[in-house]
Amino acid sequence: MLCHPSLMNILPLSCVVLVVLVAALFPDVAVSQNLDLTGVTLFRALTTNLDGTGIRVAQTEAMVGANAWEVDSSQSGLPGRFSYYSSAGSATVYPNSVGSSSWHAQLVATNFYVPLGGVATNVLHVDNFGAMYFYNYMVSPTTPPNCNDSIVNQSWIFNGLDVSTQRQVDSGYDNYAARYNTLFVSGAGNGGPVSAPSTCYNGIAVAVCDGTSSYGPTPDNGRSKPDLTAPGFGTSYSTPYVSGSAAVLLQAALRGDGGSDTNSAADIRTLKALLLNGAVKPIGWTNSSSAPLDTRYGAGILNLFNSYKELSFGKYPFINSDLVASGGSHPPSGATGTVNANNGWDFNSIVSTQASNSVDAVNHYYFNLTGAVYTATATLVWNRQANQNSINNLGLFLYDTTNSNLIAQSTSPVDNVQHIFLPRLAAGRYDLQVWKAGGANIVSTNESYALVWSFPAPMLTVGRAGANVTLSWAVYPAGYAVEATTKYPATGWGTNNLPGPVFTTGTNTVTVPATAARQVFRLQQPGS
Repeated sequence: MLCHPSLMNILPLSCVVLVVLVAALFPDVAVSQNLDLTGVTLFRALTTNLDGTGIRVAQTEAMVGANAWEVDSSQSGLPGRFSYYSSAGSATVYPNSVGSSSWHAQLVATNFYVPLGGVATNVLHVDNFGAMYFYNYMVSPTTPPNCNDSIVNQSWIFNGLDVSTQRQVDSGYDNYAARYNTLFVSGAGNGGPVSAPSTCYNGIAVAVCDGTSSYGPTPDNGRSKPDLTAPGFGTSYSTPYVSGSAAVLLQAALRGDGGSDTNSAADIRTLKALLLNGAVKPIGWTNSSSAPLDTRYGAGILNLFNSYKELSFGKYPFINSDLVASGGSHPPSGATGTVNANNGWDFNSIVSTQASNSVDAVNHYYFNLTGAVYTATATLVWNRQANQNSINNLGLFLYDTTNSNLIAQSTSPVDNVQHIFLPRLAAGRYDLQVWKAGGANIVSTNESYALVWSFPAPMLTVGRAGANVTLSWAVYPAGYAVEATTKYPATGWGTNNLPGPVFTTGTNTVTVPATAARQVFRLQQPGS
């Protein structure tokens, strides 16, 4: 851990310590298990040629020894695709005089883009930056230069920041992200409250999915962080799984897998909403209307397959919009149109007023859910705009149109993410609303946002195959498992005695021997 005078000159309120996010000296050796858990294995089984091709990424690294912060490109599986930058200069070959090999950087790369263990295994180029150089010369200037990297992985934290300095760091990253459409994916920390740069509004903060790493809310104003979790020994190694997934989703968006509006699909707000909405809730996950994400798990455990599927269902606009008295009620408007997809996304804008007769704005998305019990997940993301200290106040609401009852809401006034999760939603007609406050204190009358929704109806089908019972369910959404009990009424559910599912042609199947004993089965997501 080193105290960096260059950062102290920019941030004079504290002596800052830069810390790599390592909880052990060796990475998680269960590479295939981690790829299974994060939905990467299933994603690869059902898609083709999505491996980060054409996407430039950056890996910023703190020093772990005397000038040791570099990835050895000869060990990366991507030779000839690296550039190196530090205060000592730049280079395009390895070894070089601007830095030296870092074991930490190598292990982060392994989960990010190295072919044998990473997610985005064919990225176009990797810009490897010394972390302090990147912050001092790429992020903190009033008009920062563009590094031209779409996804930036940061497996380190600024340690010991006071609130004022944390806000200054966050502003630098948020301004850069809003200016250049760059997604910063940063480790949350390995203990205590989440730390900068993961506390920035417009990036993604990553924790470890066992719930033992840093937790929210943020020290400055109580925002919900982390955003996601992934497996790894420390957030150094969970973070690159998310960075690699973001790179792959970006490639899919740019090639049109989410529809013809590739600019909207490739926006960092859409990518972030897709990653959060596709997450699988672990046991113990919870949130509230005023705290959209869990303080330990964020939106849940990364699942690239779910996020990709929600991108591929396509973009659908809101059905209608209206204005309501500022602070007033906004029940369903009675429109007859319907969004023609129970799973999908939108990138749109919402306009309220700032005049003395201020009004709030509501965009309505109507869904007809028929004949089943559904799981409802919706995620709303917008940016803190460049050079702004605050954010526009947006909310997410779900109404039953039959009786105008409010079913769920996410209305944190400090977060630029809102998230709704309902594991059991009855059939009916629903109004999913994006709401924007009007009034004197709004940042702007117009705000662009990304919205992702998922209303699947997972069902377990029981069949007979000779002396066996087959239990089958659709592969999307991933994250569900069969549980069994021998008791009725059903208690004591578990999966210990059941084999793992076999995936074929879009279906998961578990085969168990038929017995004379009573057996009861159900399909369950851990956090539902």
